[in-house]
Amino acid sequence: MREGLPIGAGWLPVEETAEVVFPYDGSTVGRAPVGTVELAGRALDEALAVAGQMARTPSHARRAALMGAHDALLARREEFERLLVLETGKPLVDCRVEVARTLVTLATAAEEVARLHGETVPLDLLPAGEGLVGFWTRRPIGVVVGITGFNYPLLLAAHKIAPALAAGCPVIVKPAPATPLATLLLVEVLRSVGAVPAAAVQLVTGDVEVGRALVEDRRIGAVSFTGSAAAGHAIARNAAPTKVVLELGSNAALVVAADADLEAAADAVVRGGYYASGQACISVQRVVVEEAVRADFLDLLAARMKDVVVGDPRLPETRVAPLIDERATSRVLGWVESAVSAGARLVTGPAPAGGRVITPTVLADVPDGVEVWDEEIFGPVVCVRAVADLEEAFETVNRSRYGLHVSVFTRSLATAFAAIERLEAGGVVVNEVPGFRADNMPYGGVKDSGIGREGPRFAIEEFTVTRMAIIRP
Repeated sequence: MREGLPIGAGWLPVEETAEVVFPYDGSTVGRAPVGTVELAGRALDEALAVAGQMARTPSHARRAALMGAHDALLARREEFERLLVLETGKPLVDCRVEVARTLVTLATAAEEVARLHGETVPLDLLPAGEGLVGFWTRRPIGVVVGITGFNYPLLLAAHKIAPALAAGCPVIVKPAPATPLATLLLVEVLRSVGAVPAAAVQLVTGDVEVGRALVEDRRIGAVSFTGSAAAGHAIARNAAPTKVVLELGSNAALVVAADADLEAAADAVVRGGYYASGQACISVQRVVVEEAVRADFLDLLAARMKDVVVGDPRLPETRVAPLIDERATSRVLGWVESAVSAGARLVTGPAPAGGRVITPTVLADVPDGVEVWDEEIFGPVVCVRAVADLEEAFETVNRSRYGLHVSVFTRSLATAFAAIERLEAGGVVVNEVPGFRADNMPYGGVKDSGIGREGPRFAIEEFTVTRMAIIRP
């Protein structure tokens, strides 16, 4: 990989580098450049300098940049997969999915370039408008700052960069300090295509102060952030009145109705609760099951836990691997211990598995007021609670301060539509995991789970502004 940071037309040297560690065994993956507030300011100046040029860049060039990046990434997909495993510690199977989804995101954004247009408006609804011609277009909002989380560094960066370029906006991305390498490589690939100015895609690493320098600069057009609710709220306050798109936390619920296919529901909890070692904002965290099928469901779930392979993320059969760092590991174990002390029953786990690896854990009868139920655990822990009926199930789900994705397992079409109508979430999934996401769909939450929507078409709308044109010929 190149040395330095991709700022301006080239790569600027840095004074400091930081070690990137393989979470599974603590070995060194490499050293990453560390940015500074000064370099952030330089990147902002460079982005602003090419903003006008990017706004005038023709559609074919923006599409060529995105498809060129898609093709280059496709040619190096195994390299990206290996790099993701090493810097995130995420199982290989999940890293392969991440690269595949990144490819879809780049291709979909390229397709959306052709759909970025406006409409005519009949201005003669009032007599004063007779003879006037009206139409609106969508124009680039300006420089976009994208800040990403550590869990899906490549995909999250693509969901900032690709829509920004499609919309005609320069973009500066700041990856999480623990996982900058795959994003650096993605930016290198994008800049190598050459269809848009190099300064249209920049990357700055660094600490919180670097992030503040980027998001609080009044010259930018929008901030797109993926991370915790607390950090997102702070960004929204500090960036105001700049537009923000926030993809924040969740404690995704899965409702099991009495008429559900219990085998399918149990499979979904295992599949959806432990992928990426639970470090996904829409992984299954809370399971709300009707009392009539509680015992049978728990038996089915417990029986499946022995099949979840735990260990080295480089192995294709591994499903649960280490968490990102020691602090995360200690927090998850502490939250489980607190829940048990408050009355929750440990069905399985957490057993020692070496280092930062926590074995898949199931807690039953988890009360309100404990972190594993109320907050986002971001680890391989699933909590189960029984309720009297679906009315109570929906109320239980909605009491959370989060609302990203929810799923419901049922054989009833009436229950499915009731869930879609009543559950307070950005997405309601029927008979599939709440973690299902197609990268071309609108994705985002309500309440403390964020504001705005991702997915190339919808992010492009966030990164453009409506400009009305009124002409008297």
